[in-house]
Amino acid sequence: MEGYKKEFIQFMIDSDVLKFGDFTLKSGRKSPFFMNAGAYVTGSQLMRLGEYYATAIHETYGDDFDVLFGPAYKGIPLSVATTIAYSKLYGKEIRYCSNRKEEKDHGDAGILLGSKIKDGDRVVVIEDVTTSGKSMEETIPIVRAQGDVTIVGLMVSLNRMERGKGDKCALDEIKDLYGFDTHAIVSMDEVVECLYNKECNGKVVIDDEIKSRIDAYYAEYGVR
Repeated sequence: MEGYKKEFIQFMIDSDVLKFGDFTLKSGRKSPFFMNAGAYVTGSQLMRLGEYYATAIHETYGDDFDVLFGPAYKGIPLSVATTIAYSKLYGKEIRYCSNRKEEKDHGDAGILLGSKIKDGDRVVVIEDVTTSGKSMEETIPIVRAQGDVTIVGLMVSLNRMERGKGDKCALDEIKDLYGFDTHAIVSMDEVVECLYNKECNGKVVIDDEIKSRIDAYYAEYGVR
Protein backbone atom coordinates (compact mmCIF):
# COMPACT_ATOMS: atom_id res chain seq x y z
CA MET A 1 0.00 0.00 0.00
CA GLU A 2 1.32 3.44 -0.93
CA GLY A 3 2.59 5.57 1.92
CA TYR A 4 0.13 8.41 1.33
CA LYS A 5 -2.76 5.94 1.70
CA LYS A 6 -1.53 4.79 5.12
CA GLU A 7 -1.11 8.41 6.16
CA PHE A 8 -4.61 9.24 4.93
CA ILE A 9 -6.18 6.41 6.94
CA GLN A 10 -4.37 7.63 10.05
CA PHE A 11 -5.50 11.18 9.21
CA MET A 12 -9.16 10.10 9.02
CA ILE A 13 -8.91 8.48 12.44
CA ASP A 14 -7.05 11.44 13.98
CA SER A 15 -9.65 13.85 12.58
CA ASP A 16 -12.55 11.77 13.98
CA VAL A 17 -13.87 11.42 10.44
CA LEU A 18 -13.83 7.62 10.22
CA LYS A 19 -15.54 5.97 13.20
CA PHE A 20 -16.38 2.44 14.22
CA GLY A 21 -19.44 1.45 16.26
CA ASP A 22 -23.18 1.32 15.53
CA PHE A 23 -24.51 3.58 12.79
CA THR A 24 -27.71 3.76 10.75
CA LEU A 25 -27.00 4.97 7.22
CA LYS A 26 -29.32 7.05 5.05
CA SER A 27 -30.09 3.83 3.17
CA GLY A 28 -31.33 2.29 6.42
CA ARG A 29 -28.47 -0.18 6.63
CA LYS A 30 -26.93 -0.79 10.05
CA SER A 31 -23.21 -0.24 9.58
CA PRO A 32 -20.25 -0.87 11.92
CA PHE A 33 -18.37 2.09 10.42
CA PHE A 34 -19.19 5.61 9.31
CA MET A 35 -17.31 8.36 7.51
CA ASN A 36 -18.24 12.02 8.01
CA ALA A 37 -16.16 14.46 5.95
CA GLY A 38 -17.95 17.31 7.71
CA ALA A 39 -15.64 16.68 10.67
CA TYR A 40 -12.73 18.28 8.77
CA VAL A 41 -13.12 21.75 10.25
CA THR A 42 -9.70 23.35 10.80
CA GLY A 43 -7.34 25.04 8.41
CA SER A 44 -4.62 22.43 8.85
CA GLN A 45 -7.10 19.58 8.33
CA LEU A 46 -8.44 21.09 5.10
CA MET A 47 -4.90 21.77 3.89
CA ARG A 48 -3.88 18.14 4.43
CA LEU A 49 -7.15 16.83 3.00
CA GLY A 50 -6.60 18.80 -0.19
CA GLU A 51 -3.07 17.42 -0.46
CA TYR A 52 -4.26 13.82 -0.12
CA TYR A 53 -6.92 14.35 -2.79
CA ALA A 54 -4.42 16.11 -5.06
CA THR A 55 -1.94 13.25 -4.67
CA ALA A 56 -4.57 10.60 -5.41
CA ILE A 57 -5.90 12.51 -8.43
CA HIS A 58 -2.40 13.07 -9.79
CA GLU A 59 -1.50 9.39 -9.31
CA THR A 60 -4.75 8.24 -10.94
CA TYR A 61 -5.61 10.77 -13.64
CA GLY A 62 -2.38 12.69 -14.22
CA ASP A 63 -2.42 16.39 -15.11
CA ASP A 64 -4.56 16.34 -18.25
CA PHE A 65 -7.64 18.05 -16.84
CA ASP A 66 -8.79 21.64 -16.33
CA VAL A 67 -11.53 21.76 -13.70
CA LEU A 68 -12.30 20.12 -10.35
CA PHE A 69 -16.05 19.96 -9.82
CA GLY A 70 -17.28 19.52 -6.24
CA PRO A 71 -21.05 18.98 -5.85
CA ALA A 72 -22.80 21.08 -3.19
CA TYR A 73 -22.44 21.08 -0.33
CA LYS A 74 -19.50 19.02 0.95
CA GLY A 75 -17.85 19.02 -2.45
CA ILE A 76 -17.39 22.81 -2.33
CA PRO A 77 -14.59 22.91 0.30
CA LEU A 78 -13.13 19.71 -1.15
CA SER A 79 -12.74 21.26 -4.61
CA VAL A 80 -11.33 24.52 -3.21
CA ALA A 81 -8.80 22.81 -0.92
CA THR A 82 -7.69 20.42 -3.64
CA THR A 83 -7.16 23.08 -6.31
CA ILE A 84 -4.95 24.97 -3.85
CA ALA A 85 -3.01 21.79 -3.06
CA TYR A 86 -2.66 20.90 -6.74
CA SER A 87 -1.04 24.25 -7.46
CA LYS A 88 1.31 23.84 -4.49
CA LEU A 89 2.31 20.23 -5.15
CA TYR A 90 2.34 20.05 -8.95
CA GLY A 91 2.58 23.65 -10.14
CA LYS A 92 -0.55 23.44 -12.28
CA GLU A 93 -3.46 25.86 -12.01
CA ILE A 94 -6.67 23.84 -11.91
CA ARG A 95 -9.96 25.76 -11.76
CA TYR A 96 -12.57 24.87 -9.17
CA CYS A 97 -16.29 24.74 -9.82
CA SER A 98 -19.31 23.77 -7.74
CA ASN A 99 -23.05 23.99 -8.11
CA ARG A 100 -25.68 25.86 -6.16
CA LYS A 101 -28.65 23.95 -4.82
CA GLU A 102 -30.86 26.76 -6.18
CA GLU A 103 -30.07 28.72 -9.31
CA LYS A 104 -29.26 32.39 -8.72
CA ASP A 105 -31.05 34.88 -10.98
CA HIS A 106 -29.13 38.08 -10.18
CA GLY A 107 -25.54 39.28 -9.86
CA ASP A 108 -23.32 36.23 -10.35
CA ALA A 109 -26.30 34.44 -11.85
CA GLY A 110 -26.60 30.78 -12.71
CA ILE A 111 -26.26 27.36 -11.16
CA LEU A 112 -22.46 27.38 -10.81
CA LEU A 113 -20.00 28.72 -8.25
CA GLY A 114 -16.37 29.41 -9.07
CA SER A 115 -15.15 28.87 -12.62
CA LYS A 116 -17.49 28.44 -15.52
CA ILE A 117 -17.16 25.22 -17.51
CA LYS A 118 -16.70 25.67 -21.25
CA ASP A 119 -16.39 23.63 -24.43
CA GLY A 120 -13.25 21.52 -24.45
CA ASP A 121 -12.81 21.42 -20.67
CA ARG A 122 -11.73 18.17 -19.04
CA VAL A 123 -13.35 17.75 -15.62
CA VAL A 124 -12.58 15.63 -12.56
CA VAL A 125 -15.49 15.31 -10.11
CA ILE A 126 -14.59 15.19 -6.41
CA GLU A 127 -16.76 13.94 -3.54
CA ASP A 128 -16.38 12.67 0.02
CA VAL A 129 -18.00 9.26 -0.27
CA THR A 130 -20.76 7.69 -2.33
CA THR A 131 -22.93 4.81 -1.21
CA SER A 132 -25.87 4.83 -3.63
CA GLY A 133 -24.55 7.14 -6.37
CA LYS A 134 -27.64 9.34 -6.01
CA SER A 135 -25.67 12.60 -5.96
CA MET A 136 -24.26 11.80 -9.40
CA GLU A 137 -27.80 11.76 -10.79
CA GLU A 138 -27.90 15.49 -10.09
CA THR A 139 -24.24 16.33 -10.69
CA ILE A 140 -23.45 14.77 -14.06
CA PRO A 141 -26.35 16.41 -15.98
CA ILE A 142 -25.27 19.81 -14.59
CA VAL A 143 -21.67 19.34 -15.73
CA ARG A 144 -22.58 18.01 -19.17
CA ALA A 145 -25.12 20.78 -19.73
CA GLN A 146 -22.32 23.36 -19.70
CA GLY A 147 -20.99 22.42 -23.13
CA ASP A 148 -18.83 19.92 -24.98
CA VAL A 149 -16.88 18.73 -21.94
CA THR A 150 -15.16 15.49 -21.01
CA ILE A 151 -15.59 14.05 -17.52
CA VAL A 152 -12.25 12.37 -16.87
CA GLY A 153 -13.33 10.62 -13.69
CA LEU A 154 -14.56 10.74 -10.11
CA MET A 155 -12.43 10.72 -6.95
CA VAL A 156 -13.89 10.04 -3.50
CA SER A 157 -12.23 9.62 -0.11
CA LEU A 158 -13.42 6.13 0.72
CA ASN A 159 -14.75 3.23 -1.31
CA ARG A 160 -17.21 1.59 1.08
CA MET A 161 -17.18 -1.52 -1.14
CA GLU A 162 -20.86 -2.27 -0.69
CA ARG A 163 -23.73 -2.72 -3.11
CA GLY A 164 -25.33 0.38 -4.54
CA LYS A 165 -28.70 0.03 -6.23
CA GLY A 166 -27.86 -3.34 -7.78
CA ASP A 167 -25.20 -5.99 -7.33
CA LYS A 168 -22.18 -3.74 -7.90
CA CYS A 169 -20.66 -1.12 -5.64
CA ALA A 170 -21.76 2.47 -6.23
CA LEU A 171 -18.46 3.44 -7.85
CA ASP A 172 -18.74 0.64 -10.41
CA GLU A 173 -22.40 1.47 -11.05
CA ILE A 174 -21.46 5.10 -11.74
CA LYS A 175 -18.68 3.98 -14.10
CA ASP A 176 -21.05 1.70 -16.03
CA LEU A 177 -23.85 4.28 -16.18
CA TYR A 178 -21.87 7.38 -17.15
CA GLY A 179 -18.83 5.96 -18.88
CA PHE A 180 -15.98 7.52 -16.91
CA ASP A 181 -13.49 6.12 -14.40
CA THR A 182 -14.19 6.12 -10.66
CA HIS A 183 -11.62 5.84 -7.89
CA ALA A 184 -11.15 6.37 -4.15
CA ILE A 185 -8.14 7.49 -2.15
CA VAL A 186 -8.55 4.31 -0.09
CA SER A 187 -10.92 1.34 0.11
CA MET A 188 -12.32 -0.29 3.21
CA ASP A 189 -10.14 -3.31 2.48
CA GLU A 190 -7.11 -1.03 2.77
CA VAL A 191 -8.47 0.54 5.96
CA VAL A 192 -8.89 -2.88 7.57
CA GLU A 193 -5.46 -3.99 6.36
CA CYS A 194 -3.91 -0.88 7.89
CA LEU A 195 -5.77 -0.86 11.22
CA TYR A 196 -6.72 -4.42 12.16
CA ASN A 197 -5.15 -5.35 15.51
CA LYS A 198 -2.67 -2.49 15.18
CA GLU A 199 -2.35 0.41 17.58
CA CYS A 200 -3.41 3.84 16.40
CA ASN A 201 -2.54 6.57 18.90
CA GLY A 202 -2.15 3.93 21.59
CA LYS A 203 -5.48 2.24 20.84
CA VAL A 204 -6.52 -0.67 18.62
CA VAL A 205 -9.27 0.83 16.45
CA ILE A 206 -10.28 -2.39 14.66
CA ASP A 207 -10.07 -5.27 17.11
CA ASP A 208 -11.40 -8.80 16.62
CA GLU A 209 -14.93 -7.78 17.59
CA ILE A 210 -15.10 -4.84 15.16
CA LYS A 211 -13.46 -6.95 12.46
CA SER A 212 -16.08 -9.67 12.84
CA ARG A 213 -18.86 -7.08 12.54
CA ILE A 214 -17.27 -5.61 9.41
CA ASP A 215 -17.03 -9.12 7.94
CA ALA A 216 -20.69 -9.76 8.76
CA TYR A 217 -21.70 -6.46 7.17
CA TYR A 218 -19.88 -7.33 3.96
CA ALA A 219 -21.34 -10.82 3.96
CA GLU A 220 -24.75 -9.12 3.68
CA TYR A 221 -24.01 -5.97 1.68
CA GLY A 222 -20.52 -6.34 0.23
CA VAL A 223 -19.40 -6.72 -3.36
CA ARG A 224 -16.02 -8.38 -2.82
